[in-house]
Amino acid sequence: MKSRIDIIGTIVPNDDVWIYDWLEMDCTSPKMVNEALLKAAGNDIDVYINSGGGDVFSGSEIYSALRAYTGRVNIHIVGVAASAASVVACAGHSDISPTAMMMVHNVSSGARGDYHAMDKESEILQQANKAVSMAYETKCGISEQEALKMMDRESWLTAKEAVELGLVDEIAESKNLQLVAAAGGVIPRAVIDKLRNEIKGPMNKATLDLEKGKLNLLKLKGEIKNEI
Repeated sequence: MKSRIDIIGTIVPNDDVWIYDWLEMDCTSPKMVNEALLKAAGNDIDVYINSGGGDVFSGSEIYSALRAYTGRVNIHIVGVAASAASVVACAGHSDISPTAMMMVHNVSSGARGDYHAMDKESEILQQANKAVSMAYETKCGISEQEALKMMDRESWLTAKEAVELGLVDEIAESKNLQLVAAAGGVIPRAVIDKLRNEIKGPMNKATLDLEKGKLNLLKLKGEIKNEI
């Protein structure tokens, strides 16, 4: 009997799931996937992806868990597999809806400090790019240089292009076109930390609605955005 796992919305660390749930935003964490794999108990699994990406290390953990799973992993890209989600999409045999897309790009982050801090951050980002590129190299047999070049130009790939590059194994037949929820956006770490400190202990509904309104305003202003 096959089991199903949905990789939808933003890929987030386990500790951040609560705030996405509270805001009624789709997300996927490594814990969710690991629990689903445990329940699957070695049976074949179908993984449906519609995600704009998110936290690079959480994406790596999900990728590693899927690759280590003892049963067969069938991956179906039904909307978008972008950024960290494109790494997850490389974890098993895959197909892609004719109307779906993949996107690969460089790792991004935020930093502050003097030029030493900026130099260090640049070094970390370049090393992170190399780590992420391994998923693409392993999947389609390209060199590190080719993978990094593809990431550097922020490549948006149609279903046909993704298959031609070897990032996806085949175009999906109609039986696999089961849509899931749309991808969400990454909530900035500063916003999460602020809310985590403010939302401690019981809060009345008015206060909760006010905080939710603040986050919705950030979304409208474009300050919540997709990152790898």
